Amino acid sequence: MTIRTRREVVTFKHPFQIRGVDRVLPAGRYEIITDEEMIEGLSFAPYRRVATMIMVPAAPWRESEMISIGPVDLADAQRIDASTPND
Repeated sequence: MTIRTRREVVTFKHPFQIRGVDRVLPAGRYEIITDEEMIEGLSFAPYRRVATMIMVPAAPWRESEMISIGPVDLADAQRIDASTPND
């Protein structure tokens, strides 16, 4: 089974919440890591998502932590952030 990892950075302009994270996260840039596995046996190489994680600021004794999130929850948080008026 072949697995590939995609990384992207998303920016939130406002503090936000996302299911799976037990606190409000500050505005800023966040690394999103998506693992995908190849679906074997086809004439082309399709992939399906098997995990989505976000790197968030951690407790004072650690630099950051990786938390598993749902892709729909991420999209919802981004939509809410984009629709929130700037002060």
